[in-house]
Amino acid sequence: MADRNSRGPTGSGSAGRKRKRGKRPPQPVYGAIDLGTNNCRMLLAQRTQTGFHVVDAFSRVVRLGEGLHANGRLSDAAMDRAVEALKICRDKMGRRQVAKHRSIATQACRMADNGEAFLERVREEAGIEFELITPEEEARLAVHGCVDLLDPDMDAALVIDIGGGSTELSWVDLAEWRKRGGPDSGGRPPMRSWMSAPIGVVTLSERFPEREDRLAWYDEMKAFARRLIKTPRGARAMRPVFAEGRAHLVGTSGTVTSIAGVHLQLPRYDRSRVDGLSMGLDEAEAACRHLRNMDVTGRSREPTIGSDRAELVLAGCAIYEAVAEAWPAAHLRVGDRGLREGLLLNMMRKPKRRRGRRGKSQTRSSDPQASASRGETDASQTQAPARTDAASDE
Repeated sequence: MADRNSRGPTGSGSAGRKRKRGKRPPQPVYGAIDLGTNNCRMLLAQRTQTGFHVVDAFSRVVRLGEGLHANGRLSDAAMDRAVEALKICRDKMGRRQVAKHRSIATQACRMADNGEAFLERVREEAGIEFELITPEEEARLAVHGCVDLLDPDMDAALVIDIGGGSTELSWVDLAEWRKRGGPDSGGRPPMRSWMSAPIGVVTLSERFPEREDRLAWYDEMKAFARRLIKTPRGARAMRPVFAEGRAHLVGTSGTVTSIAGVHLQLPRYDRSRVDGLSMGLDEAEAACRHLRNMDVTGRSREPTIGSDRAELVLAGCAIYEAVAEAWPAAHLRVGDRGLREGLLLNMMRKPKRRRGRRGKSQTRSSDPQASASRGETDASQTQAPARTDAASDE
């Protein structure tokens, strides 16, 4: 008796039966949520040969850290705003059938006495498990998210990530990266040093309320930022590289994209023109000066600033200028990207293969405990009820 499983096309022409080729299954969707001191941001994306393709995105100003400097706690109103935004993220992930996601919280939850209790509330009400990451990982994720903005022809870069509650700086050795093959190697550039300062656009603006003597007020903010932004030991050796003009700056925050939008005099924000823009440091300084000469009403009328950023953008400019003056460089590269992109790229990286003892190629373990230790969550565990009216808010 013939084996039923052996049936197939046995002849040629019309006598043979052609097998139908099955459709290639769609690429899984990955999700990344960054809950910061000022914003809640999410990206949903699929892997491509060169990176990833965004299939959905969400961003909302929630001001989670509002009043944190004065009270040491997250306020009820701020937590309510954040939870409602995260419910929208949950619904979007459910509709897109996200295969894996990672959700991180940063400085506001690190500083607040009730930060961990708030993240437990998020888990219960929005069904999203958050990881409270360290400042070091925050710095590394910022670098990973903007690797393609690094100029491999330069010898060093300083990546600046100005957040709502903290500022991370990362010194990257591009000369060593070039020796290792640079972008074509697929490897990441070595970080020689990093630091985190407990100031951001929210905390600095709350510490220094705006005054009529705007220039003196701005200089006070810049001086305060300068005192808190220390030079770590590993970065000192890179000073000659900056002094000789062989380094550049990379900005990955809303502050720097706002500066770029003002410089370009955009009638409305256009990511395609801002992301990847290279600016001279004098051009960035001129944009900061333009904003500094306006009151909050004037800044709110700037098309790329608006009312959401009008009260905060000068604090960000003061932090940026404090860094740029301490580390003068050839130019500033602007990135409309950040932690979410770093999270996605990390999750999408193919597992490295290593040689086993017997010479056989092996793949690193992908068991659930290993994934959990990296803060990655299987989306099947995320609650995703029916769409609510609020979910239509993009």
